[in-house]
Amino acid sequence: MFSERLQILLSPEQRRRLEAEAERRGISVAALVREAVDAYVGRGDPAARLRAAEAITAMRGRYLPPEELERILERERVVG
Repeated sequence: MFSERLQILLSPEQRRRLEAEAERRGISVAALVREAVDAYVGRGDPAARLRAAEAITAMRGRYLPPEELERILERERVVG
């Protein structure tokens, strides 16, 4: 549940780009801004991220096509 409110001022071009991207993804502008904050500032435990990166690096012989990797990464960006 979200409880914090933040008011910001944007240029008309910034707002247009946010609205266009939100529409393209089928989400609200607010949801898009929350995703952008999480992607830019980061979230979660840094140690957990390091463990995940090490686990991925340790995988041998399991290669996915670039399209599949992009789909997985996009899903992770959305879910966080």
